[in-house]
Amino acid sequence: MWSGKEIYAAAERNKDPILSVLRNYIKKGVAQVFLEIASGSGQHVAHFAPNFPNVTFYPSENGDPKLIRSIEAHTAEMSNVKTPTNIDIATNYKTWNNGFFKESTIDYMYTSNLTHVSPFECTISLFKNAGKLLNSDGLLFMYGPFAVDGNLSPESNINFDKSLRAQNSELGIRDTRDLQELADKNGLQLLEMKDMPANNKTLIWKKSSQ
Repeated sequence: MWSGKEIYAAAERNKDPILSVLRNYIKKGVAQVFLEIASGSGQHVAHFAPNFPNVTFYPSENGDPKLIRSIEAHTAEMSNVKTPTNIDIATNYKTWNNGFFKESTIDYMYTSNLTHVSPFECTISLFKNAGKLLNSDGLLFMYGPFAVDGNLSPESNINFDKSLRAQNSELGIRDTRDLQELADKNGLQLLEMKDMPANNKTLIWKKSSQ
């Protein structure tokens, strides 16, 4: 019998390495809020949440009923995971869930494998919304393939980037130089860029103290 859970092999492979990064940054014992943008199947939030019982997790997806059902199925027994919210990251946070999310109330924002498979306007809006939603010293975690200061490697990532752009000229692996420019405009600074398995990276951005 189908449980409603979608299972993606890549998410299974990378959930532990990403969790190991989060462990270095998420504070223990303090009530906090974690907003995931583009939760996909829900495998990541379901893996993270039991490790941080003091954190309330808000998963989200952009209108795909199958993925919403999958997130719900993966997290059904988890008291610190809220019902998934419908979020289009290209829109202003004030429109999300009837204005539920307020300025400077989020401790952590997280997204995985989003920026290269969506138009750049989504990345622009991600930084704009993070700049508003994150509280002082809040963190934005971004996982995926990235070019660094104009350099993209290895060959597999170069070929992946070419295939994305061939499908749609608005897609493609993003460069940290462009991300840093967006961060600067929205009160964020790059705290760490950590190499991950399968030629990916986790970028950790910190909201500047006011």
